[in-house]
Amino acid sequence: MKAFYHPNQALHDPQQFMRLGVLAAPTDLPERTTRLLDALARHDITPEAPEGDGRAAAARVHPEHYLAFLETAYRRWRELPGAGPEVLPNVSPYWNGAPDRDARPPCPSPLVVAQACWYLGDGAVPIGPNTHVSAFRSAASAEAAAAYVAQTGGAAYALCRPSGHHCRTDRATGFCYVNNAAVAVSRLRERFGRVATLDVDAHHGDGTQEIFYRRNDVTTVSVHVDPAAYYPYFIGYAQERGHGAGEGSNLNLPVPPGSGDAEFLAATERGLAEIAASGAEALVLSLGYDAHKDDPLGALKVTTEAFREIGAMVRRAGLPTVIVQEGGYAIDAIGGCLDAFLDGFEGVA
Repeated sequence: MKAFYHPNQALHDPQQFMRLGVLAAPTDLPERTTRLLDALARHDITPEAPEGDGRAAAARVHPEHYLAFLETAYRRWRELPGAGPEVLPNVSPYWNGAPDRDARPPCPSPLVVAQACWYLGDGAVPIGPNTHVSAFRSAASAEAAAAYVAQTGGAAYALCRPSGHHCRTDRATGFCYVNNAAVAVSRLRERFGRVATLDVDAHHGDGTQEIFYRRNDVTTVSVHVDPAAYYPYFIGYAQERGHGAGEGSNLNLPVPPGSGDAEFLAATERGLAEIAASGAEALVLSLGYDAHKDDPLGALKVTTEAFREIGAMVRRAGLPTVIVQEGGYAIDAIGGCLDAFLDGFEGVA
């Protein structure tokens, strides 16, 4: 298995996030990368560092005005009298969620306070001094993995941190600042006529869905906790099937809170069947571990062994595959989850 990761992805070190009305201790800790790197080492996999700083990779999906905000927000924020230690929004502009619109225009105000509220969708995306560095490097890892798969027709793993699947075209949310899966899809589309995404993070891949919702060359499938009871709440329902040319190209497979291996794996199998029927020539797997029963933000009872079966399912799909790391915050469990997935993907009993 080829893998890609840059050490600067660990520089992002959030100090807080808003949870239930309280500024809570962060869960997206840099140590997550250490545990996942340890798992790769147990499989004799040494990640390669992607070339470049990743900004051009991020620009495959995100507009310039949004990327410029990520780069400059922390410096401008710290120049404000009485500003907190990280950039966080305190209001959110009204947006009707029109599915026929790819992205909003730039923020009409030049002030960083206004732009924070425009470009940051919730209290889970604090921006510190190195956030943009890590986010862009994460995108670079995803692009490098996709380039390898496009060249070889094989498989590659991108250890992406920060995660990406909640990031919309021009808005960070849910610990995600650049949509790494979408970056990988963009690169694969240069080689393959139709690409699919399968998201098995416990949270719906709302950013990925929005980015491709109007397209008929990308099939998007997400297995996740029912959003009526779980973040992101407002998107991820079964009736959301795409818009315009993309009608029928999006499939959401929500499972009830408290579901275990049987329900989660059945939904994953159904998603892969949909992908096969779509005629996809390559796959991007958004692999999160927050479905695990021990996850501090979780709502499911999925065991480590389920990830072995997910790996085997993806292997049996037989597609050129980019595996993009998403969430998973049970520090003592995520390494084992990656171990199990790799065993299944590699056909290890």
